[in-house]
Amino acid sequence: MPFSRPNLHVARSGSRRIKSGLFACLFPFLVGCTTVPLEQANTLGSYEGLSSGDGLTRKAKFQVQAEGLLLVKTVYIEPTIVSQVAMQNTQKSSDRALVTTAIDRALCVGVSDRFTVVDSRESADLAIHATITRIVPTNASIAGLSTAISLGSSAVIPGGVPRLPMGLGGLSVEAEATARDGRQLAAMVWARGANSLTTNARVSPVGDAYSLGDSFGNAFSKMLTTGKTPFKGFPKLPSSQRLRSDFGGKPKYQACERFGRAPGIGGLVAGKLGLPPSWTDHGAPETRKLEPTATN
Repeated sequence: MPFSRPNLHVARSGSRRIKSGLFACLFPFLVGCTTVPLEQANTLGSYEGLSSGDGLTRKAKFQVQAEGLLLVKTVYIEPTIVSQVAMQNTQKSSDRALVTTAIDRALCVGVSDRFTVVDSRESADLAIHATITRIVPTNASIAGLSTAISLGSSAVIPGGVPRLPMGLGGLSVEAEATARDGRQLAAMVWARGANSLTTNARVSPVGDAYSLGDSFGNAFSKMLTTGKTPFKGFPKLPSSQRLRSDFGGKPKYQACERFGRAPGIGGLVAGKLGLPPSWTDHGAPETRKLEPTATN
């Protein structure tokens, strides 16, 4: 019987798949991250036809109608609401308001790259609404200890040591964008946990949810402005209007002022020092005194 040489290409491909699978399984244990399940609060018009967009620290399902978005010129953003489940895990309405504002602000600044943001739903071609479905609280005491260790070690190790892989928080959100006639042009159910490498520890029960709220707003707005998945491809340089807004400047459209301005450099420094987001983020104007909540 002739000797059969092994198929090296198949062997190498199999080896890579095994290594990738092992890394995905071990990643939470290597870097420390919170696993947050996808939650549905039944606030979307439809959950059908959603594609998977899972990542190492993210779970997501989404759909976007690129052709329908071509006709959109103006966008209205409803204030993000909080489900009853999410409310159970956070005691203070002011903490929840920090997270909702982070989402609203990121959405508003993000869609401004392509659309005109207006302050009236009646005058908008597209309306966006989001619901926080779960907040996994951050252990503020452990976050404070992590910050102290990292800052203390920065004199010896550049950048300090990673955050302690304990007491990490998380966030899950669902959102959709609908046309004037009620058609769903985009939808997303999203969940992500903080991790010890890329999420700064902040001494606040919503420290991680606050940071992740900005991440969700960026992802959903990117999907709307590009008409495709926001989870693939290389990051692009931010636009000038986005940079100005991120550093606390005036947003491109007046309608975005409803959600307040980003804390800018002060917020960045506070984040590195582990300070609560409430110390630098003054949130939305006083016109949003009432906390909108989902009914289910």
